[in-house]
Amino acid sequence: MDKNAEEIQLQPDPKASSRVGQDNLRIFGLDINAPVFLTSSLAIVIFVVVTLVFPNQATVVFENLRLWITSHLDWVFLLTSSLLVLFCLYLIVSPLGRIRLGGKDAVPDYSTATWIAMLFSAGLAIGLVYFGVAEPVHHFQQPPFNMTKVYDAQHPSPGLDDPDIQATWDISLAAITFHWGLHGWAGYAVVGLALAYFTYNRGLPLALRSAFYPLLGRRIWGWPGHVIDTLAVFATLFGLAPSLGLGAEQVTSGLNYLFDIPDTNTTKVALIILITAIATASVLSGINVGIKRLSQINICITLCLFLFVLAVGPTGVIFSSFFRGLASYVMEIVPFSNWIGRTDTYFIHDWSAFQLAWWIAWGPFVGTFIARISKGRTIRQFMLCVLILPMLVSLLWMSTFGGTAISQFLTHGYTGVMETVAAGSYELALFKMFERLPLTKLASFVSIVLLIIFFITSSDSGSLVVDTITAGGKLNAPVIQRVFWCSAEGFVAMALLLGGGLKALQAAALASGLPFSLVILGMGICTWIALRKGEREDLNHVRPVA
Repeated sequence: MDKNAEEIQLQPDPKASSRVGQDNLRIFGLDINAPVFLTSSLAIVIFVVVTLVFPNQATVVFENLRLWITSHLDWVFLLTSSLLVLFCLYLIVSPLGRIRLGGKDAVPDYSTATWIAMLFSAGLAIGLVYFGVAEPVHHFQQPPFNMTKVYDAQHPSPGLDDPDIQATWDISLAAITFHWGLHGWAGYAVVGLALAYFTYNRGLPLALRSAFYPLLGRRIWGWPGHVIDTLAVFATLFGLAPSLGLGAEQVTSGLNYLFDIPDTNTTKVALIILITAIATASVLSGINVGIKRLSQINICITLCLFLFVLAVGPTGVIFSSFFRGLASYVMEIVPFSNWIGRTDTYFIHDWSAFQLAWWIAWGPFVGTFIARISKGRTIRQFMLCVLILPMLVSLLWMSTFGGTAISQFLTHGYTGVMETVAAGSYELALFKMFERLPLTKLASFVSIVLLIIFFITSSDSGSLVVDTITAGGKLNAPVIQRVFWCSAEGFVAMALLLGGGLKALQAAALASGLPFSLVILGMGICTWIALRKGEREDLNHVRPVA
């Protein structure tokens, strides 16, 4: 058998590449997969209109939905994320890790530095800045596993060397690593790997339905595929909404803090409209211009802000926190993953369930984006950079920003951040932390700029992905479609912000993450089937690289 014939045999559908957009409806300048585009767009329009017309009723609905999902289905998110982590870790050490996405001669489209910058800009986005100070401080104040609270703003701090303080600090860092580490990024890794493998190694379109070929065969072109892609659109839009909403809240709070601009819903809505317009312009410029350049700028600003806090903050304490937090995370990852017999229901429901559902909801968006930029990487390289590296970076970031805030309280008795977080004003925690550092105003302003760029990169990356899904896998759909989806993201965020605030944003992530938990598990199973079936042939066609 010659090489070309063998490669054709490896593809489940020899005509797969020609199926991209083949069944699309072309009308009024649109080029769409009609069932997916029409169903999702109509549902989104109805949702936005109803939520804006009946905001009070929407608030009640969102709150009840959030409470019911977190109280009854928290185990779904914990179990799903844990299974995905185990699968990803196996691929890192397995011989399958040598398989190159795109074949042995595939060359990466981007340098490693640019690739990693784009990964972080799309995958971490606003949440890292929003929760960077607030979450470690919150878990320090109210530690998981019903540990004894050591925080008391009304009395002098016992100091850094107190054993109870150290234990609480360590468990708070382990908690944020659990939420921002392996369990979060595993969903991105599985979706991204599945799409990249079936697209670049098996010739199928860059659409989530393609990953289900081992189970559904050619039925992926029918209604089962339409359902999968429609769920992916909902998960992407409603998974992005919390980030955009939280970003708008923190930017508005920062502008009020620095320039006394009113911190009102009107300001937040105006901000979302402005940034959505900028994101639309970025989308129109294409992935190799707007998104790529913004990601590079973003990573530079992020690095500068991080190095600034590391240098002027308690540097020794920060590094000590990082290593202690990492050790605590390794020891506590199993207890954190377990939901049976837990009595700290507040932590599981309000934090773990919401955070993991949010990551799962972001799966189709970030996974598709990662797949699109990862051709030429081996599975092992892919997993290490999408799973392990982000975990370490997230912990280092949280140790730096959250650790600085905790140290300010323990060492100097400064309660500004502590009181702000205790009051639930998470969006102000970062700016309160800067009050005790040099160049307070400049650092706060740079943080606002960073948030805005994260806002833009999340919005334009998300709209690009949704447009690809609803266009049947086409990478270069008409401009008007990308404009529509970019605008839709902004309207969904505004509707949720006005129709319930933070609780509504949480409900959106939970509701969209729930059905997609099943989809993402199915993608993992199908990827495993395909990798095992093609293991011998694929490994015969790859170089023995890491």
